[in-house]
Amino acid sequence: MDTCQHIPNEKKQRDFYHKLRTKLVTFLASKTGRNNKFADYLMFVPDVFHLLIKTLMDPAIDSKSRSLIGATIAYFIFPMDFLPEGILGFGGFLDDLVLATFVVNTVINKLGAEVIEKHWTGDAKLLDVLQKIAETSDQIVSKIPVKSMFTQYIRHESKDSNK
Repeated sequence: MDTCQHIPNEKKQRDFYHKLRTKLVTFLASKTGRNNKFADYLMFVPDVFHLLIKTLMDPAIDSKSRSLIGATIAYFIFPMDFLPEGILGFGGFLDDLVLATFVVNTVINKLGAEVIEKHWTGDAKLLDVLQKIAETSDQIVSKIPVKSMFTQYIRHESKDSNK
């Protein structure tokens, strides 16, 4: 099954990206958004989602990594996850961002940074963004009710990817 055939076309991707970014900028300009302690991280959400989509379509990505990236995109889209966006608003993207950071780091460790960096459209350097999110991920993940299960899974997968 070709994973890429189910990906929205370029225009729909751009529309989704701009729509999400516009809503996010509006939210972060509000009092609630300005006071959100994860506001700096939320601005990475559209760029990281875009990175996942572009990386998934890259023929240089192996099938195992593609599957992992595809599952992460599905997690972004699925309405009911650990921190559902429909209930928590933009704060619900934090778990998606942590998972995406883990997956992107896994692919970088396997294939090299240059394979992923060519798809990055964010303002800051990709590796700096990933490091910033990874350093704060414990704080982000602590907001997830089933933190210990999620953390155990990530640690287990990290050990497996280092073998």
